[in-house]
Amino acid sequence: MKKIMFNDRYGLTQAVLEGKKTMTRRIIPDIEIDWVRRGRVTLPVGGFENDVLFMDVRSILRDAGISDYSAPAKYQPRYERGEEVAVAQCYKDIDYRGIVAYEDASDIQPGMVRPISAQESAGWTNKMFVRADLMEETIRITDIQLQRLNNITDEDCLKEGVEKWIDCYIVSGIMENQGKNNICFDSPREAFAALIDRISGKGTWSRNPWVYAYTFELLK
Repeated sequence: MKKIMFNDRYGLTQAVLEGKKTMTRRIIPDIEIDWVRRGRVTLPVGGFENDVLFMDVRSILRDAGISDYSAPAKYQPRYERGEEVAVAQCYKDIDYRGIVAYEDASDIQPGMVRPISAQESAGWTNKMFVRADLMEETIRITDIQLQRLNNITDEDCLKEGVEKWIDCYIVSGIMENQGKNNICFDSPREAFAALIDRISGKGTWSRNPWVYAYTFELLK
């Protein structure tokens, strides 16, 4: 089983666990293409093959008249429709205290290994290092769309973790005055643009990259 990480600083993991966040957009990085004139290209939309969404890299290069290159044939999404994925959380957050790994202890005795508990592992406070099979919550991917980031709708912004508050929109964790007050945005898209720039780097929204837009459901 694979795992997926959501940003804790902006309350996105908690929003997933509460069933409020049901979409996530993952930016497709520019793919390094080596050819006679070295450079970078941002690849446009591909299509479907056997119900798998992908970017058809080679045909795009061929259509652009680039013949001397080294590139993957397709750029596929990390997750598939129908796939169950573990929601990554630190072992400390889920209070897991069992054995998570074994390390080489041949310096004590040849062939010997030593068990590593959750508390001793990097995963105790960093969910990047946790095991997917030990996570308590999972989601199921129900749909994948390939689109430009700016094509997100107001409805999808709310599914991404933006919250409506009285007559404006907020994102948990985006504060002013040393965290005393939430910043109010005039529209869901404005709030989501601020969120994505904080998660993926300033200027991401204006760059408008291609993304895989995943829709998912929380499994109980």
